[in-house]
Amino acid sequence: MLKKSVIVAALAAAFVAPMAQAKETKELAEIREQIRQMKEAYEARLAALEQRLAQAQAQATAAQSEAKAAVATAQQADSNASAAQAQNSAPAPAQGAPAAPVQASSNAFNPDISAILGGSFQRLKQDPEQYKVQGMLPPGGETGPGAKGFSLGESEITLRANIDPMFAGQLTFALTPENEAEVEEAFIQTRDLGGGFNVKAGRFLSAIGYLNSQHSHTWDFADAPLAYQVFLGGQFKSDGVQAKWLAPLDQFVELGVELGNGANFPGTARNRNGANSVAAFARVGDDIGASSSYRAGLSLLRTHAEQRGWEEDGLAHAFSGKSTTFIADAIYKWAPNGNSSITNFKLQGEYFRSKDDGTLDYDTAPADGPLGRVYSSAYTGKQSGWYLQGVYQFMPNWRAGLRYDRLNPGARHIALVDDGTLAADSFAILQPYSPRKTSIMFDYSPSEFSRLRLQFAQDKSRPGATDNQVILQYIMSLGTHAAHAF
Repeated sequence: MLKKSVIVAALAAAFVAPMAQAKETKELAEIREQIRQMKEAYEARLAALEQRLAQAQAQATAAQSEAKAAVATAQQADSNASAAQAQNSAPAPAQGAPAAPVQASSNAFNPDISAILGGSFQRLKQDPEQYKVQGMLPPGGETGPGAKGFSLGESEITLRANIDPMFAGQLTFALTPENEAEVEEAFIQTRDLGGGFNVKAGRFLSAIGYLNSQHSHTWDFADAPLAYQVFLGGQFKSDGVQAKWLAPLDQFVELGVELGNGANFPGTARNRNGANSVAAFARVGDDIGASSSYRAGLSLLRTHAEQRGWEEDGLAHAFSGKSTTFIADAIYKWAPNGNSSITNFKLQGEYFRSKDDGTLDYDTAPADGPLGRVYSSAYTGKQSGWYLQGVYQFMPNWRAGLRYDRLNPGARHIALVDDGTLAADSFAILQPYSPRKTSIMFDYSPSEFSRLRLQFAQDKSRPGATDNQVILQYIMSLGTHAAHAF
């Protein structure tokens, strides 16, 4: 029995051992296969994650580049806006930052270049060659309504750039309808002297008044108010130096003074050392709530004239002496919550008071000869004028405006010769008359770079000769252009 049991056990072991070994081999193979599959799946997932990581890194790099470009664009736009504040001396109220440079160049080695193209069609009832403003000393410069029919308006080419960390510069050429080119402005300007001080030197539009420092393409009407034409010859500019101080306050406070050669009307070129003209101005401004703001200012211009001549009825006359002009200006702006893109309103006005004190040389035509005789006598004239205008943007891109001008001949005195050669009523400047003008305009601006304007005006600058005017105008801006003043 024992022997049989041993034999059975041996036989069982002989059969069971191979079966167990086969089972173990199969389980190991399955485990190895599972490990292989897991490894392959892991490697596939790892490769996919690495690919996603590479794509995310590429997207992050692109986004970073776009963010840098956006920041650079914003900095350039901010520099452009700051340039207009420094150039035109009229930053938005409630800004107490120091005056900014003329403009940061987008290219460190080349100036920014801009061009203004303008043109008009005018239908005038009166002959523009006979235009004059009754009761005032005839002005010089750009006065009168211009030519009838089609006309190329004054175009401008401007180059501006930062010169170095301390200086910026600007050069503006004006191309007139008479095919003449002249230097409108050519100046250097400090970027920031500290303490709110900055200095400009060269040829520039004076900062007196409100409109004077602004180029004509930024005006709300096609022409300058009568007061600007009579008292400043259109616009007053001079070769000289200007110093301004912007107070470090929340409220806008600016003071300035200018010294120049005073070669333009109401002055004349004089062969002398030193300054022939002196100007001073002071301005304040601030916000009124979230939707309104204002700016107000006082200006004084004193200059000298030497044989400032004009012709009247074929006779030549000239004034020599001192000319003093006082200007008070104010502007109010409204836009809902400060957003002027849809609708806004602007009310603007200026008052002028001028005094000429000196001598008047006048020619007469005696009956016994064609040459006439020149007399010289003392002359004193105190005259004034003003304009008030409102412009309303009633929907995006569309505006309408109304302006009223009026001049007061004031008190004028000419010491007539004893023999009565010159009658008191023979001079238009002595005849009591108050010139006035009413203008209404509509304009459409498809973008900030273009404007189309229609203007109607009734000009009563002389008695008995009402000039009904219709003006069609276009203004186009090319290139990089600084932001406009407040």
